[in-house]
Amino acid sequence: MRTRNGAVRTLATAAVAVLLAAGCTARSGPGDDGRGTEREPSPSSSASGTARSSHASVLAVKIDNVRAARPQTGLDAADVVYVEPVEGGLSRLMAIYATELPDQVGPVRSARESDLELLRQFDEPTLAFSGAQRKLLPLIDEAPLRAEPPADGDAAASDAYARDAGRPAPHNLYLHPGRLMSEAPGADALTTGFRYGPAPAGGAAESSHTVRYPAARFTFTWSQSRDSWLVAMDGEPAVTPDGRRLAPATVVVQHVDVRMSDFHDSRGSFTPYVETVGTGRAEVLRDGRAHEATWQRPSAEDGTAFRSAEDGTPVNFADGQVWVVFAQAR
Repeated sequence: MRTRNGAVRTLATAAVAVLLAAGCTARSGPGDDGRGTEREPSPSSSASGTARSSHASVLAVKIDNVRAARPQTGLDAADVVYVEPVEGGLSRLMAIYATELPDQVGPVRSARESDLELLRQFDEPTLAFSGAQRKLLPLIDEAPLRAEPPADGDAAASDAYARDAGRPAPHNLYLHPGRLMSEAPGADALTTGFRYGPAPAGGAAESSHTVRYPAARFTFTWSQSRDSWLVAMDGEPAVTPDGRRLAPATVVVQHVDVRMSDFHDSRGSFTPYVETVGTGRAEVLRDGRAHEATWQRPSAEDGTAFRSAEDGTPVNFADGQVWVVFAQAR
């Protein structure tokens, strides 16, 4: 078997790198990327102060991932963490909760157009986000999901959100999931198409694997003692607020087409749109090995199937948390 230690993938084409690198300066004011949240509240709005829904579908939370937002809260409780490219060559996370609702999640940030396609694999999921580009808001309202931003962008108007005065805005908005959902919906709500079970045959031994965006870097280092991959972001260990390492059991590097969205931020920087419907190649990391795979998602309503690139058999994931890193296809 081939051994790959410290393998590095530089995963952006020149055209997309130019797109992602535009507008790199981060906003430090209370706004959220120039996005607004003026919208009609849903019937299940969190403004009245009680848990709103017992609907058995997942909670998806958009989470900030610039240095000022770290360490994030509640990532370790997610069943799935998606890593997405955004403007400026940076990244943002979407955490999916089905088996556990943590007390707090954040910092919460804004939604993107491609989130709507990604979330259609679930049955009317709840989407918690801080806001969105104003022209995107009608599409969010029309999507088959339960949109739950703070009322009018004001955390004080919704008991599900709160600002942390010890952090700079906009990296200080936090969600209390139990005030949106009465209970975790359970594993059956994870209609991702992922398969869990014994490790597939083959693969190459791999001690670490790095994925690069133009202005962000993720390294996953195998820990034999923990049977998991220790996450580092931009060269620093990714930890919980109490210092525990983030450590998914399975990491998927999913190579996707990334194009310009129809929407842009207040600086005119167009948002990357991640195409998660279709087919492509992937690497599945589990048990200290990397497995070359293909992915297939026939429609937005379907989950994503991963199969061995060698013989087409399904690739099982290890039990536990899964991170999916979307990388520009080459």
